[in-house]
Amino acid sequence: MADHSSHHHDHEHGVIAEPQTKGIWKTFIILSVLTAFEFLIAFTLNAGFLKTSIFVLMTIVKAFYIVGEFMHLKHETKSLIWAIILPCIFVVWLMLALLMEGGFIYIAK
Repeated sequence: MADHSSHHHDHEHGVIAEPQTKGIWKTFIILSVLTAFEFLIAFTLNAGFLKTSIFVLMTIVKAFYIVGEFMHLKHETKSLIWAIILPCIFVVWLMLALLMEGGFIYIAK
């Protein structure tokens, strides 16, 4: 039988880790403020290109914040972050180009 007492553990038995409530509240407040700003825009601006652009931008900001915070992407190396962000940027650009080319989005000149 193997002796398991010789294995080194990074934590002691019976020690409870410090709760991360400060970080959780910070995340909650940031996402709440962004959502409140979206509601403010929703009820104050008339429908149009500006309102849609603000919603798309705010959605992207919230999505990146959520991915960085809850999926711990912000703690990864910069090359991995860029390997994820660049394809997303190109996909958004492709969708916009296809929508504009197809006549779904009309920009008055």
